[in-house]
Amino acid sequence: MVRLYALLAIGQLILAVVALISCLSAEDDEIRALPRFAWVLIILFFPLVGSIAWFVAGRPARTERPAAGGRPAGGRPAGGRPGGGRDRRPPLAPDDDPEFLRSLDDERSKRDRELFDNWERDLRRREEELRRRDSEPPREEDKPDV
Repeated sequence: MVRLYALLAIGQLILAVVALISCLSAEDDEIRALPRFAWVLIILFFPLVGSIAWFVAGRPARTERPAAGGRPAGGRPAGGRPGGGRDRRPPLAPDDDPEFLRSLDDERSKRDRELFDNWERDLRRREEELRRRDSEPPREEDKPDV
């Protein structure tokens, strides 16, 4: 019987720790029913009941993952609320943001185009210099000594 109580006490402790971590890591505007401070106190003073209450009533609403058909199980549009509003999404990392990647590609293309234009101008300038040099009669100082 002592083993069962020890096992239940460890389970309750683990549940309380997980509930505290979940409560402390949730965004302020996503916590329901009570302020974060109140939830932390409830979980600390009443570990079993407070932890269960946090997971049932205080935790941020779980966003549903789309099912195989691309729609969530509840029939809502993917990423939307029943009223048609959009869920608040966390900002994307720069390497995941298609607009940012597109802007990098545009900047790189622009830089490459400018570099190519500069090379082309330089090549034309050098060709013109060679043409002028070839069309001019050789000067005395340029003639080899025989």
